[in-house]
Amino acid sequence: MATYLITHEVDDVEAWKASPKRDEVFGRMGIAIRTFSDPSGSNRVALIAEIPDLAAFQKFMQSDEAAAAMKHDGVHPDTLLMLRES
Repeated sequence: MATYLITHEVDDVEAWKASPKRDEVFGRMGIAIRTFSDPSGSNRVALIAEIPDLAAFQKFMQSDEAAAAMKHDGVHPDTLLMLRES
């Protein structure tokens, strides 16, 4: 299992933090996550994600379901950055 830091911007940080969508989507994929928000108040947020199957995750992220989940949570997909733990 690999650990990733994933950052992106959202429309509304409080709505993103309160959303159950991440747990619904990632939980069934066996992905454990921890969420973070910028204390200075920007709309940049982050996840630490333990991803057991990166290929399955990448395939999912290209799906309509992933697009709908990101839209639901106000995620700006064009700002997404994913870094693997070294």
